[in-house]
Amino acid sequence: EIRTENLRRTLRPVNSMPLFYINAASTNTAADARLMYDSYPMNHDEDQYEDELEPPSKSQLKREAEAVQEMGKTLVELPAARFAAMMAKLDLPEDLREALTTCRAIHARGGRKRQLQYIGKLMRGIDAEPIRSALEGLEGKDRAETALLHRLEHWRERLIVEGDSALAELLDEFPTAERQSLRQLVMKARKEQETGQPPAAARALFRTLRELMADQGE
Repeated sequence: EIRTENLRRTLRPVNSMPLFYINAASTNTAADARLMYDSYPMNHDEDQYEDELEPPSKSQLKREAEAVQEMGKTLVELPAARFAAMMAKLDLPEDLREALTTCRAIHARGGRKRQLQYIGKLMRGIDAEPIRSALEGLEGKDRAETALLHRLEHWRERLIVEGDSALAELLDEFPTAERQSLRQLVMKARKEQETGQPPAAARALFRTLRELMADQGE
């Protein structure tokens, strides 16, 4: 029978191998004990915890600082109406609100750069996720608006160039549209193009198409 003390001297546990695990081998042979020792997953949990607790690198901290500063710049450069809407929507500290508003009024390149850096510093002290989510929502709306404008322009061009055939397709897709008023706008818009007149009818046709699509929830 191998004594526990002999096992300690033979195996020489490293990195705090649990004592209870060594004692469990006290009734086995030395070879069995060595096999158990070698197969034990040494430091698996410790290595995992060390990875989790490892502090972020300087390059990672720099990337995060640049990301929040870029978010601040995006906020500053929003159109006035959207900036006001974002300020009303977001729960921001007063010093950050003031810094963002002040930056919009700074036009000197150096002064604006320093103010943006200050904004980035303030934003690193808060949870920036609500700001990121709000900006992503704006980007999504912008993409949808751009797609709608392209679609409206496409339909207007088709109506002016193709006439009644395109109008028939439009009415199939939007059955509530008023055929006669659309046809009159199309004819006026085509005449404007042919004679070089200001595109008043073309603009009216664009607005009509937009209202039509809005009524259909597009």
